Amino acid sequence: MTASPAPDAAPPAGVHDLREAVLRPVRGHHAFEACVEQLATTIRLGVYPLGSTLPPERDLAARLHVSRATLREAMAALREAGLVETRRGRGGGTVVTLKPRSPSARAAARTSAARRQDWLDALDYRRIVEPGAAHLAARVTLDDARRSQLEEAHLAVAAARRPAEHRQADSRFHLTLAALTGSPRVVEAVTAVQSTLHEMLLAIPVLEANIAHSDRQHAAVVRAVLRGDAERARVAMEEHCDDTAALLRGLVG
Repeated sequence: MTASPAPDAAPPAGVHDLREAVLRPVRGHHAFEACVEQLATTIRLGVYPLGSTLPPERDLAARLHVSRATLREAMAALREAGLVETRRGRGGGTVVTLKPRSPSARAAARTSAARRQDWLDALDYRRIVEPGAAHLAARVTLDDARRSQLEEAHLAVAAARRPAEHRQADSRFHLTLAALTGSPRVVEAVTAVQSTLHEMLLAIPVLEANIAHSDRQHAAVVRAVLRGDAERARVAMEEHCDDTAALLRGLVG
């Protein structure tokens, strides 16, 4: 019987290297979420099979064109989700385990394929709805009371300390932005999106790197809306939706 090559060994001549196809350089300001998505995808699809050891951090960081610090944050997210574990000592390294440890990860593992597909559809729908809501809100002439309402909703997200409190404050921020449009249909659409998004966020670990990144993106949206810069508000919300979607696609599967 011929022994199988090591998971990170170079493929035979003429054979396409799946790792090179799946692990691509990521954009700088989307680096954390994109790293999580790409690494989780390579694991879930068997590019790095169960029991295999991932390449050293320096090699993965070079392949993804990210800093070692960003790569470490992404690996920490994979450990929280139970996709890998780090073993110390001789012969150690980061090993693919696919063993959900946290309650959120176990809940995600039990989610049906149909429900996962519905979640993915909601992420696509959100990409249309929420940037449009931000664009419309920036075109509305806001009085002092409504400007303060948006700023307070944003500050409440940043001030939240517990995960459940943060998720609720985050949802209120997005709903507040939708309400500023003055459109009941926009509010209804964003409410539906946020409800499904809440379910998805409950199925992944709470990640400080993502929260910090999300708060910065919220701030960019608020600045654009208060300036009346509709196009910038739309783009900022698109970036926020894209990064959240990348993280969820990676960790929910």
